[in-house]
Amino acid sequence: MTVEEVARTLSVAADRPIVDRTDLRGYFEVTLKFFDGPPERRGINDDMDLFTALREQLGLKLVPEREPVDVLVIDRIERPTED
Repeated sequence: MTVEEVARTLSVAADRPIVDRTDLRGYFEVTLKFFDGPPERRGINDDMDLFTALREQLGLKLVPEREPVDVLVIDRIERPTED
């Protein structure tokens, strides 16, 4: 998968937008093992958290930044009328 696809997939796991700014092109084989749960439930033998796994296993670092995001707002909804 491309790094952009990795970022999109990680956005779901991290529950926040992740934007690829690596400028890496092409396809990569990616295997990433991390603990997907609340930090307070992670045991000593569980995998590391997502952010640590990215840094240690793939050499990627997530840097928090604020940036505009497209949002769809629905003001009102009505049932369709019969024809």
